[in-house]
Amino acid sequence: MLTKNKSGNKGRDKRPVYPKKPSGKLYTWRKWVSYVLFLFLFSCPFLKINGEQLVLLNFIERKFVFFGLIFTPQDFYLFALAMLIFIIFIVCFTVVLGRLWCGWACPQTIFMEMVFRRIEYWIEGDANKQKKLDDGPWTAEKIAKKGGKHFIFLIISFAIANTFLAYMISSDLLIKIITEPIAKHISGFMSIWLFTFIFYGVFTYVREVVCTVICPYGRLQGVLLDNQSLVVAYDFTRGEPRGRMQRNTNEEQKGDCVDCGLCVQVCPTAIDIRKGTQLECVNCTACIDSCNEVMLKIGKPKNLIGFFNQDFIAERKPYKIALKSYGYAAVLLVVMMVFSSLIYKRENIQTTVLRASGTLYQNRGTDKTSNLYNAELVNKTNKAVKFTFRPQDSADEIDFIQKATVLPKEGTAHLTFFLIRKNNSLKKYKTDAVFEVIANGEVVSTATTSFFAQPEGSE
Repeated sequence: MLTKNKSGNKGRDKRPVYPKKPSGKLYTWRKWVSYVLFLFLFSCPFLKINGEQLVLLNFIERKFVFFGLIFTPQDFYLFALAMLIFIIFIVCFTVVLGRLWCGWACPQTIFMEMVFRRIEYWIEGDANKQKKLDDGPWTAEKIAKKGGKHFIFLIISFAIANTFLAYMISSDLLIKIITEPIAKHISGFMSIWLFTFIFYGVFTYVREVVCTVICPYGRLQGVLLDNQSLVVAYDFTRGEPRGRMQRNTNEEQKGDCVDCGLCVQVCPTAIDIRKGTQLECVNCTACIDSCNEVMLKIGKPKNLIGFFNQDFIAERKPYKIALKSYGYAAVLLVVMMVFSSLIYKRENIQTTVLRASGTLYQNRGTDKTSNLYNAELVNKTNKAVKFTFRPQDSADEIDFIQKATVLPKEGTAHLTFFLIRKNNSLKKYKTDAVFEVIANGEVVSTATTSFFAQPEGSE
């Protein structure tokens, strides 16, 4: 069974957390991972493919772009399927690797630990110096350090807010808001500063509370993890009974843990990993690095704290992926295959043809019958398209009431028309009618609907 933090460090939520500056091999890897993620995060809104930015999530205009593909409200089923894939992936990932996402890839964590805390270490010093500065009187040095830190925090928050809005409203509009007179973009200007102060508040004051209280993923972790999940854990079988190293004592009766407390001091959420797996743990691995340094100094094997599952710690069972993890992975693979096939079959122009409501069929003389239809064409590209709308059966005729030949970029076109068929070709009361949209000499979209008529020879 996974253990929980029962003591909870009473009062911890009422005072700031001063984690000791981490260092070590895993921390270095985390820094490089964060640099790659920062590059991706800040470049995506400003890189373009086919005239569109790499990623756009414009909920206001209901326009979404991913790597050059434009998605519209008509593609909502793809969005729902993508969300399902994301949820299954989170479940599968957590069951196997625990909360690794939180410590290594979550924007909250990488900004907090790799940007804002490192600025604090640079300006105010390590944990003890920070606490001493906060507890001390307001001197010129304290004012200079605090003022400089908060000014830099505000600038970084401003940059994050602009990047966030570039994802939401497009980088082109953001540049207009920044470069054109404020009077033309009052709401945009206010949005920039609103999000600036939100991010500033989160990274300056809320901090680890986002991970320990606000974020639902930490709660979800307790449901998904089992005894075979890899998590950052303390090997109590090897470490206990803990005790400080002393001369002239029988060291063989003690575990490897020397009770130095460094694993607690470097923890950004101020937990004691030796008390078991806790929902506050974000798997940042800072405790692993600090413990490994101590183990090297005292000549003990590394990874007293490391990536373990509970079965290994308690019973020394070798690690193996649980059977249910394979089940989650299989479901994920199937859903991803379905999603990929839908993306592959997705048309850049979507056509919908419906019979006009309240109408049946119309006799055209003695040898022809017509049905009235409304058609809507949606252009999912950022280029205007000249098109021809025609029936697939060359024997059919179209009599347009409302006609269009140009489909505007990211826009729609509406058609109203009669489809006319010869009575001698009608064998059933209800038959299919197929329509084609032709652009640049190719069929770019098709639509099927029903055609009603009284067959010849029937009463």
